[in-house]
Amino acid sequence: MGNRGVLGWIWALCAITCVSGEGCSLVLKPARVVVGFGEPVSVSCEAARPVRVLGWESAIGATHTQQQLSVQWTVDSLIDWIEEPICYGVFFTAPRQCEEKLNLVLYKTPDRVSISSVNHTGPMVEGKEYQLLCEVQNIAPVQYLTLRWYRGQAEVYNHSFSELTPSSPVQVSSILLITPTKADNGAQYRCVAELDLGHEGPQPPPTVTSEPLNASVFFPPAFLSPEPETLELAAGAEISLNCSATANPAPAYTWHGPALPQATMDDLAVLTSSSLLPGTYTCTASNRLDSKSKEFTIRAKSQGV
Repeated sequence: MGNRGVLGWIWALCAITCVSGEGCSLVLKPARVVVGFGEPVSVSCEAARPVRVLGWESAIGATHTQQQLSVQWTVDSLIDWIEEPICYGVFFTAPRQCEEKLNLVLYKTPDRVSISSVNHTGPMVEGKEYQLLCEVQNIAPVQYLTLRWYRGQAEVYNHSFSELTPSSPVQVSSILLITPTKADNGAQYRCVAELDLGHEGPQPPPTVTSEPLNASVFFPPAFLSPEPETLELAAGAEISLNCSATANPAPAYTWHGPALPQATMDDLAVLTSSSLLPGTYTCTASNRLDSKSKEFTIRAKSQGV
């Protein structure tokens, strides 16, 4: 029987009868290895007592030695997602067969991380619920992934995938529910894919960030000073009525009052004049969502006051 045949017989025997863990006398250095896709890897298996055969069983880089206390598993470029190298030893004394499986993590950062709005285009409307979708393409292993959602610089949600088990690259997604207010108009949302592979992995953990999604939020008019106002007018003096409101889309303004046309569409937020008559003036600020009105009362200033 040739050397290869003898080795195969020994490994087959070990696969059936080998013990592992305490008393096995095999030490892997390092015991856990984190390798980027396509990167080299090298791990030493050492025997703590005299050994007949010491070797690595692996789809790539399988090797063995006879009566040497150390054997190296080396791969120049690791690209096998199901690789599970095992070091085995056949000893002169009991336990005669031992094995130790290498804790090997082969990882790949995502090709792309993207963010979009689900079933919606254009500006959002204040008070309605929307879904933002983050998609991560070709990442492995996904169980080490955390997706972090940010509004500006603040983290608002995170999603982990520790319950998943595939070792090869997959595509995953996360949904963020938002109910925007006018404060969200112009806000930037981002999704960050973080691959935390433990202290044996790269530090800090590698991240890939989506392009920002700029939120545009439509909201109805709100007056900067909403309460009705009463002003005194001296004869011939100029007076200003300020109806400024915030809104998106920007509001249009309509004025009603004495000495004004029944409906003026001059679209003035501030009405300034020296010819206004005493009475009640109503300003209406409108956009596609709503209309709000505000009253101004002008009284003639008493003589001698």
